[in-house]
Amino acid sequence: MRDALERFRWNDITPEEVYLSRRRMLGGLGAAAGGALIGACGPRSRPSSDAADGAQGPTADGGPPPVRTLAGPLSPAVEATPEADPNRPASDERGDGVTSYDAITNYNNFYEFTTNKEAVARLATGFTTSPWEVKVGGLVNKPMTFDLDGLQRFGLEERIYRLRCVEGWSIVVPWDGFPLRKLLSAVEPTSDAKFVRFESVLRPAEMQGQGGVGFTWPYTEGLRLDEAMNDLALLVTGVYGRTLPPQNGAPVRLVVPWKYGFKSIKSIVRIDLVAEKPTTLWNTAAPDEYGFFANVNPAVDHPRWSQQTERRIEGGLARRRTLAFNGYDGQVASLYAGMDLKAYY
Repeated sequence: MRDALERFRWNDITPEEVYLSRRRMLGGLGAAAGGALIGACGPRSRPSSDAADGAQGPTADGGPPPVRTLAGPLSPAVEATPEADPNRPASDERGDGVTSYDAITNYNNFYEFTTNKEAVARLATGFTTSPWEVKVGGLVNKPMTFDLDGLQRFGLEERIYRLRCVEGWSIVVPWDGFPLRKLLSAVEPTSDAKFVRFESVLRPAEMQGQGGVGFTWPYTEGLRLDEAMNDLALLVTGVYGRTLPPQNGAPVRLVVPWKYGFKSIKSIVRIDLVAEKPTTLWNTAAPDEYGFFANVNPAVDHPRWSQQTERRIEGGLARRRTLAFNGYDGQVASLYAGMDLKAYY
């Protein structure tokens, strides 16, 4: 299957009209970005009726995400647009084109820096990402601490995933990383381990958003152990073949593509295997709005806006139907057999 997926080739160049429409759209959003903090992805009012927004479905049948093994270390992310790579797929397994590097590095949710999506990149400039350590422990037989070089033992793959924000916007990204299950297997969880708790760096001197009110820092997140062991859950150290930029969660972050984006915790410094469901930042801040599971589910609206449709950030205001589990139901739906998904937002 992976050999077959290598038929995809990189040829994704954002058309000028799409780029300009995105700039117009984001300019309007930026004008409101200084408002009060009210959501994991920053929506400040309920959008207009989804039915009036030209909802559209996927362009191709689903299947396993495109994957390729990377041969060497990532290059520094020093240019605005990486050189075209003839071996990089241009779309995901549904035929949705990847989002441009410019877009994903200049429109970010990273409340540790600011709630203004278009200001994160500027405020994250100079954020210290080396040296860095990720401590892995808790209910394991072999607790370990990994520096960035130590993480290379798990190899590196490029995987094209859709990522859907709870706000209703989405991206398609070629992430570079390795399955989380590889790291968890290395530390050997004990039979008592049922959940995985993740913790981000606490560094208010460099992350001015951590000095604000409204949250209990550091950022924490969690997965059930079987979710964390699913092959789709990815620890990411790069994007587009480049070192992960600070605004995207450098130097190591989680990507869980079937869940809303706030579950994909950034700048991780600690991972613990635990027996009880861990508390998480968003679930603690607003438990009636941000559930622990947070699976993408068009049938369950956020209390303050619809989840039935979404928009690609480079697609202007056009909307498309939200897919259950973000379209990864074939790989993850079995994890929730017998659960009332409406009760587990």
